[in-house]
Amino acid sequence: MTVQMPISARACVLVFAAFCLAQAATAQTRSGGANAKSAATAQTDEPPAMGVTEWLQRMHAGARQRNYVGTFVVSAPGGDLSSARIWHVRDGEHQIERIEALSGPQRSTFRRNRNVMTFLPEAKVVKVEKRENLDLFPNLPDQPDSSIGDFYDVRAIGKDRVAGFDADVVQLVPHDGLRFGYRIWSERRSGLVVKLQTIDSESRVVEQSAFSELQLDAPVKAQALSQMMSNTSGYRVEKLELERSNAQDEGWMLRTPVAGFKPRSFFRRPTAGGEGSSGKPKQDAATVQWTFSDGLASVSLFIERYDPARAPRDGVLTIGATNAIRRRLPEPASDWWLTAVGEVPQQTLNAFAQSLARTR
Repeated sequence: MTVQMPISARACVLVFAAFCLAQAATAQTRSGGANAKSAATAQTDEPPAMGVTEWLQRMHAGARQRNYVGTFVVSAPGGDLSSARIWHVRDGEHQIERIEALSGPQRSTFRRNRNVMTFLPEAKVVKVEKRENLDLFPNLPDQPDSSIGDFYDVRAIGKDRVAGFDADVVQLVPHDGLRFGYRIWSERRSGLVVKLQTIDSESRVVEQSAFSELQLDAPVKAQALSQMMSNTSGYRVEKLELERSNAQDEGWMLRTPVAGFKPRSFFRRPTAGGEGSSGKPKQDAATVQWTFSDGLASVSLFIERYDPARAPRDGVLTIGATNAIRRRLPEPASDWWLTAVGEVPQQTLNAFAQSLARTR
């Protein structure tokens, strides 16, 4: 469960908590009537009692139904930091969004429902694609799976303030070590996620994302965003051609399913220079992407022909909550190369890699 963009705020939270404790100690010296009134107020400030699926549905509705503009910052303990400006508007049944990278290479991404266009000003290229399984910011599932409660528990923590807004704070606790936990701040009135921490099995925050500034019900004009999205003058348009397929037809299977992770999509993309005599792409010359999700976390398996000329090396990579492994598959599939990526613990990616098998 993450944001599409890769100064810790924990110190600020601790200061805020200490301040609240001091306020509570002072309040204890007041009259019994005042104490009763404070207790009644505190009860109404608790997050509502809901299950995992209900919380996710509420957050999903908050992401879809409200117009907002804000600056979103993603940070990791290793010092990785990125930020982006987000504009989101609901226009009837349509969702339109603009994400402008504020760090790293210049990049503007526009989304209208499932149509996505990414503008790269330095290269004068715009990449166009259609995402059938597009998650809404911040990557909440489109339809929360009712089985998600089999793998996560939800615990109400209390309340806090983020970017000037009151927020309910809940924690999603995984049942096993195959997935991370999450601490989530959702704006009290709308349910919009305003802060998110990804937590490992040792209760360490491996990635944090939050609005540093937010304007709800902002006067965002859908027409203005649509016009910006359609203005490709001076850019070379590159369409990402993905062909829907399935694991059986492509000759792949998982010998043992990874608990909780269900197949979500399977696409193939022809590799440049991989055409046969008929001019059509060779099936074995395609890179395939097989995606799985447990309703929150997702894993993508990219499988392609092993090319000795590229001399790739097996390896691992970790950036915040995102882990990746690269390896040549063992016999009898040693002609293939796997890259597994996901916001899951590395052991989960290893489980996928060990279970992946060639069927022909």
